[in-house]
Amino acid sequence: QVQLVESGGGLVQAGGSLKLACTASGISGMINHMAWYRQAPGKEREMVARITPGGSTDYADSVKGRFTISRDNAKTAAYLQMTSLKPTDTAVYYCWMYYWGRDHWGQGTQVTVSS
Repeated sequence: QVQLVESGGGLVQAGGSLKLACTASGISGMINHMAWYRQAPGKEREMVARITPGGSTDYADSVKGRFTISRDNAKTAAYLQMTSLKPTDTAVYYCWMYYWGRDHWGQGTQVTVSS
């Protein structure tokens, strides 16, 4: 059974940094697309950053230049380095992975940015 576990969320002041981690288990050596999404209260879930098996990345306009997505060599973990955080970045952040034709989601980690 595929499981994604996020960590690294928390409370930070505006201008600060956080690094989120997503660890995948139950997969067997296949290279997968991974991404980070977020959902703020009263808003729809939105893509923040994604990374292909080949390492190509894509970002939402709102986070370009501030967030960096990466993955480890074994392709079983993804990271989201967030800098220059703003109160508008406050949301639950979810890890996503596409594996064997299905979408898989983590349980989410809360990021709160105070002004």
